[in-house]
Amino acid sequence: MMTLLDNLKWRYATKKMNGQQVPQEKLEYILDAARYAPSSSGLQPYKIFVISDRKKLEEIRAFSFNQSQITDCSHLLVWAAWDSYSADRVGDVLLRTSRERGLPDNSSEDYKKMLLGLYEPLGKEWQENRCAKQAYISFGLAIAAAAEQKVDATPMEGFDNFKMDEFLGLNELGLKSVVILPIGYRDETNDWLVKLKKWRTPREEFVTFVG
Repeated sequence: MMTLLDNLKWRYATKKMNGQQVPQEKLEYILDAARYAPSSSGLQPYKIFVISDRKKLEEIRAFSFNQSQITDCSHLLVWAAWDSYSADRVGDVLLRTSRERGLPDNSSEDYKKMLLGLYEPLGKEWQENRCAKQAYISFGLAIAAAAEQKVDATPMEGFDNFKMDEFLGLNELGLKSVVILPIGYRDETNDWLVKLKKWRTPREEFVTFVG
Protein backbone atom coordinates (compact mmCIF):
# COMPACT_ATOMS: atom_id res chain seq x y z
CA MET A 1 0.00 0.00 0.00
CA MET A 2 1.39 3.39 -0.99
CA THR A 3 1.83 6.02 1.69
CA LEU A 4 0.93 9.71 1.38
CA LEU A 5 4.58 10.45 0.73
CA ASP A 6 4.71 7.83 -2.04
CA ASN A 7 1.65 9.38 -3.66
CA LEU A 8 3.11 12.87 -3.52
CA LYS A 9 6.29 11.60 -5.14
CA TRP A 10 4.17 9.98 -7.89
CA ARG A 11 2.20 13.09 -8.76
CA TYR A 12 3.41 16.02 -10.84
CA ALA A 13 1.86 19.09 -12.46
CA THR A 14 0.52 17.31 -15.53
CA LYS A 15 1.10 19.36 -18.67
CA LYS A 16 -0.93 17.28 -21.12
CA MET A 17 -4.01 15.21 -20.31
CA ASN A 18 -5.64 12.58 -22.49
CA GLY A 19 -9.33 13.41 -22.02
CA GLN A 20 -10.14 10.19 -20.13
CA GLN A 21 -12.96 10.58 -17.63
CA VAL A 22 -12.36 10.30 -13.91
CA PRO A 23 -14.86 7.82 -12.37
CA GLN A 24 -17.57 9.48 -10.29
CA GLU A 25 -16.48 7.75 -7.08
CA LYS A 26 -12.95 9.12 -7.44
CA LEU A 27 -14.26 12.62 -8.13
CA GLU A 28 -16.44 12.44 -5.03
CA TYR A 29 -13.50 11.21 -2.95
CA ILE A 30 -11.39 14.20 -4.04
CA LEU A 31 -14.23 16.63 -3.35
CA ASP A 32 -14.86 15.13 0.09
CA ALA A 33 -11.18 15.46 0.96
CA ALA A 34 -11.44 19.13 0.04
CA ARG A 35 -14.67 19.45 2.05
CA TYR A 36 -13.16 17.87 5.17
CA ALA A 37 -10.09 20.13 5.06
CA PRO A 38 -9.43 22.14 8.21
CA SER A 39 -10.43 25.78 8.18
CA SER A 40 -10.15 28.53 10.76
CA SER A 41 -13.10 28.33 13.19
CA GLY A 42 -14.59 25.70 10.90
CA LEU A 43 -16.12 28.41 8.73
CA GLN A 44 -15.10 26.99 5.33
CA PRO A 45 -15.22 30.43 3.66
CA TYR A 46 -15.11 29.03 0.13
CA LYS A 47 -16.99 26.82 -2.32
CA ILE A 48 -15.92 24.52 -5.15
CA PHE A 49 -17.42 24.68 -8.62
CA VAL A 50 -17.04 21.58 -10.80
CA ILE A 51 -17.16 21.99 -14.57
CA SER A 52 -17.15 19.16 -17.11
CA ASP A 53 -19.18 20.58 -20.03
CA ARG A 54 -16.83 20.74 -23.04
CA LYS A 55 -18.24 24.01 -24.36
CA LYS A 56 -17.85 25.72 -21.00
CA LEU A 57 -14.29 24.41 -20.69
CA GLU A 58 -13.47 25.85 -24.13
CA GLU A 59 -14.72 29.23 -22.96
CA ILE A 60 -12.65 29.03 -19.79
CA ARG A 61 -9.54 28.01 -21.73
CA ALA A 62 -9.82 31.24 -23.71
CA PHE A 63 -9.17 33.30 -20.56
CA SER A 64 -6.74 30.81 -19.01
CA PHE A 65 -3.71 31.43 -21.24
CA ASN A 66 -4.91 28.73 -23.65
CA GLN A 67 -3.68 25.95 -21.36
CA SER A 68 -4.67 22.62 -22.88
CA GLN A 69 -5.33 20.92 -19.54
CA ILE A 70 -8.50 23.01 -19.27
CA THR A 71 -10.10 21.20 -22.20
CA ASP A 72 -8.25 17.88 -21.97
CA CYS A 73 -9.16 17.28 -18.34
CA SER A 74 -12.07 15.24 -17.06
CA HIS A 75 -13.31 17.90 -14.64
CA LEU A 76 -12.19 21.39 -13.75
CA LEU A 77 -12.44 22.33 -10.08
CA VAL A 78 -12.65 26.03 -9.21
CA TRP A 79 -12.18 27.28 -5.64
CA ALA A 80 -14.12 30.48 -4.95
CA ALA A 81 -13.69 32.21 -1.59
CA TRP A 82 -15.94 34.60 0.30
CA ASP A 83 -15.27 38.22 -0.57
CA SER A 84 -15.71 39.15 3.11
CA TYR A 85 -16.88 37.90 6.48
CA SER A 86 -20.33 38.98 7.61
CA ALA A 87 -22.63 38.41 10.56
CA ASP A 88 -24.98 36.40 8.37
CA ARG A 89 -22.30 34.16 6.90
CA VAL A 90 -20.43 33.52 10.12
CA GLY A 91 -23.65 33.18 12.10
CA ASP A 92 -25.14 30.68 9.66
CA VAL A 93 -22.14 28.34 9.83
CA LEU A 94 -21.90 28.52 13.61
CA LEU A 95 -25.65 28.00 14.03
CA ARG A 96 -25.69 24.93 11.78
CA THR A 97 -22.65 23.55 13.62
CA SER A 98 -24.35 24.02 16.99
CA ARG A 99 -27.52 22.29 15.79
CA GLU A 100 -25.54 19.37 14.36
CA ARG A 101 -23.87 19.00 17.75
CA GLY A 102 -27.16 19.18 19.64
CA LEU A 103 -26.27 22.48 21.28
CA PRO A 104 -28.60 25.46 21.88
CA ASP A 105 -28.96 27.88 18.96
CA ASN A 106 -27.38 30.70 20.96
CA SER A 107 -24.41 28.66 22.17
CA SER A 108 -22.01 30.27 19.68
CA GLU A 109 -23.33 33.82 19.85
CA ASP A 110 -20.44 35.14 21.95
CA TYR A 111 -17.91 33.41 19.71
CA LYS A 112 -19.53 34.95 16.61
CA LYS A 113 -19.31 38.42 18.15
CA MET A 114 -15.67 37.82 19.05
CA LEU A 115 -14.77 36.75 15.49
CA LEU A 116 -16.56 39.67 13.87
CA GLY A 117 -14.95 42.02 16.37
CA LEU A 118 -11.55 40.74 15.22
CA TYR A 119 -12.22 40.66 11.48
CA GLU A 120 -14.38 43.68 10.73
CA PRO A 121 -11.82 46.36 11.73
CA LEU A 122 -9.24 44.76 9.43
CA GLY A 123 -11.21 45.69 6.32
CA LYS A 124 -12.62 43.95 3.27
CA GLU A 125 -9.27 43.42 1.50
CA TRP A 126 -7.79 41.64 4.52
CA GLN A 127 -10.91 39.50 4.84
CA GLU A 128 -10.87 38.56 1.16
CA ASN A 129 -7.21 37.56 1.36
CA ARG A 130 -7.76 35.50 4.49
CA CYS A 131 -10.66 33.60 2.92
CA ALA A 132 -8.48 32.89 -0.13
CA LYS A 133 -5.73 31.51 2.12
CA GLN A 134 -8.27 29.21 3.75
CA ALA A 135 -9.31 27.95 0.32
CA TYR A 136 -5.72 26.93 -0.41
CA ILE A 137 -5.75 24.47 2.51
CA SER A 138 -8.71 22.68 0.91
CA PHE A 139 -7.00 22.91 -2.48
CA GLY A 140 -3.87 21.21 -1.17
CA LEU A 141 -5.79 18.31 0.31
CA ALA A 142 -7.67 17.84 -2.97
CA ILE A 143 -4.33 17.51 -4.77
CA ALA A 144 -3.16 14.92 -2.26
CA ALA A 145 -6.45 13.02 -2.52
CA ALA A 146 -6.21 13.00 -6.31
CA ALA A 147 -2.72 11.52 -6.07
CA GLU A 148 -3.99 8.85 -3.69
CA GLN A 149 -6.64 7.93 -6.28
CA LYS A 150 -4.00 7.95 -9.05
CA VAL A 151 -5.77 10.86 -10.70
CA ASP A 152 -3.58 13.53 -12.24
CA ALA A 153 -4.07 17.17 -11.31
CA THR A 154 -2.52 20.46 -12.33
CA PRO A 155 -2.62 23.34 -9.82
CA MET A 156 -3.26 26.60 -11.70
CA GLU A 157 -3.37 30.27 -10.87
CA GLY A 158 -2.96 31.19 -14.54
CA PHE A 159 -6.40 32.47 -15.42
CA ASP A 160 -8.25 35.78 -15.52
CA ASN A 161 -9.99 35.99 -12.14
CA PHE A 162 -12.32 38.77 -13.21
CA LYS A 163 -13.51 36.81 -16.24
CA MET A 164 -13.89 33.64 -14.19
CA ASP A 165 -15.97 35.52 -11.64
CA GLU A 166 -18.18 36.85 -14.40
CA PHE A 167 -18.41 33.47 -16.14
CA LEU A 168 -19.59 31.67 -12.98
CA GLY A 169 -21.68 34.56 -11.66
CA LEU A 170 -19.58 34.71 -8.51
CA ASN A 171 -20.01 38.42 -7.81
CA GLU A 172 -23.72 37.91 -7.19
CA LEU A 173 -22.82 35.17 -4.70
CA GLY A 174 -20.27 37.28 -2.82
CA LEU A 175 -17.43 35.02 -4.00
CA LYS A 176 -14.08 35.50 -5.74
CA SER A 177 -12.29 32.83 -7.76
CA VAL A 178 -8.96 31.89 -6.20
CA VAL A 179 -7.37 28.87 -7.88
CA ILE A 180 -8.32 26.07 -10.27
CA LEU A 181 -7.50 22.37 -10.58
CA PRO A 182 -7.99 20.36 -13.77
CA ILE A 183 -8.14 16.65 -12.93
CA GLY A 184 -7.81 13.74 -15.32
CA TYR A 185 -5.13 11.44 -16.66
CA ARG A 186 -1.71 12.15 -18.10
CA ASP A 187 -0.97 11.79 -21.80
CA GLU A 188 2.11 9.56 -21.52
CA THR A 189 3.09 10.18 -25.15
CA ASN A 190 2.72 13.94 -25.46
CA ASP A 191 3.47 15.33 -21.99
CA TRP A 192 7.05 16.63 -22.02
CA LEU A 193 7.24 16.57 -18.21
CA VAL A 194 6.01 13.04 -17.56
CA LYS A 195 9.41 11.28 -17.75
CA LEU A 196 11.50 13.95 -16.06
CA LYS A 197 12.77 13.37 -12.55
CA LYS A 198 10.98 15.22 -9.75
CA TRP A 199 13.20 17.70 -7.89
CA ARG A 200 12.59 19.43 -4.57
CA THR A 201 14.82 21.50 -2.30
CA PRO A 202 16.93 19.14 -0.14
CA ARG A 203 15.51 18.68 3.34
CA GLU A 204 18.55 20.18 5.06
CA GLU A 205 18.01 23.40 3.10
CA PHE A 206 14.24 23.34 3.29
CA VAL A 207 13.78 22.67 7.00
CA THR A 208 15.30 24.63 9.88
CA PHE A 209 15.01 23.19 13.38
CA VAL A 210 14.85 25.93 16.01
CA GLY A 211 15.59 25.05 19.64
